[in-house]
Amino acid sequence: MTDTMTKTKRWTRRPEGSNWGEFGEDDQIGRLNLITPEMRKAAAAEIKEGLCFVLSLPLDFPGGEAPDAYRRRPRLFVREIDGVPLYNRPFGRLVGCDDAVELTLQYSTQWDSLAHVGAYFDVDGSGEKIPVYYNGWRAHQHIVGPKGDEPPCAHRLGIENMAMTGVSGRGVLFDFVRAFGTGRTMVGYDKLMQVIADQKIDVRKGDFLLFYTGYGDALMAMNKQPDQTVLERTGAALDGSDKKLLQWIDEVGAVSLISDNPAVEYMDPTLDPNAHDVLPLHEHCLFKLGIHLGELFWLSDLANYLRGAGRSAFQFTGPPLRLPGAVGSPATPVAVV
Repeated sequence: MTDTMTKTKRWTRRPEGSNWGEFGEDDQIGRLNLITPEMRKAAAAEIKEGLCFVLSLPLDFPGGEAPDAYRRRPRLFVREIDGVPLYNRPFGRLVGCDDAVELTLQYSTQWDSLAHVGAYFDVDGSGEKIPVYYNGWRAHQHIVGPKGDEPPCAHRLGIENMAMTGVSGRGVLFDFVRAFGTGRTMVGYDKLMQVIADQKIDVRKGDFLLFYTGYGDALMAMNKQPDQTVLERTGAALDGSDKKLLQWIDEVGAVSLISDNPAVEYMDPTLDPNAHDVLPLHEHCLFKLGIHLGELFWLSDLANYLRGAGRSAFQFTGPPLRLPGAVGSPATPVAVV
């Protein structure tokens, strides 16, 4: 055990390449611990024009899901009082509206909390692998599924922990469309280093890393009737099987990886998850390092501006909903340039 590790009651062994314990026994926000007030001031210094770009899709995109899909578009509805809908409802001289929503938290532009993906790991050298999440928080004890009338709850690592940090700092954008076009390209370490050199991207410790692939443009153009066959051939994606890429993500000090595609990394839908590592980047970031992932962000407008301005950095702010116990959340992130 190294000097930077904090031994916990939950584990005496941590996964190889992880940072469990380095932010304390009870840490629940991972790499967001790295962001300092000085880093936030440096992010504000990236504002040159004062222009603002909203980085979320409409919340009812992508659309086109099957009736049995486990992620479904939001459903707006109105409750009633005494049989009268709370919409255009008279209130003395006033009239008002209230509405409600049934919402899948990871349907559209979304954050993955650190309780989104865990793994089976032998935390004490006993030879028994048990399901755990970042920093050794336990499935069924700290992240608990529904039981009877009790709803599920991430008592640890819930998305509210991320929200409480403000999720604000310096963002840098990697323009994969400029580098590779809009076709499917696997981006490993070597290709990413070439993008950094060609686009003169200055990556700093504590940065939010955003990857513009063009997938979001194709999705928006389909107007809630997505063609999965076309989308599976659209946009570059990080190659999570590239060990050098994973090592670079660790060493560069990134606090979050964000993309306009559904998973940030390439996911082969034909692979059997029982026989293959289908989401190695998720395991590396969420499980081992406490790096939050942002998916299906809208990056086209920001990318077009930065390309024309010859820039890559900006101020980024994007807190999720402060919803206790949730394992994901929609977001309306903002970039200011």
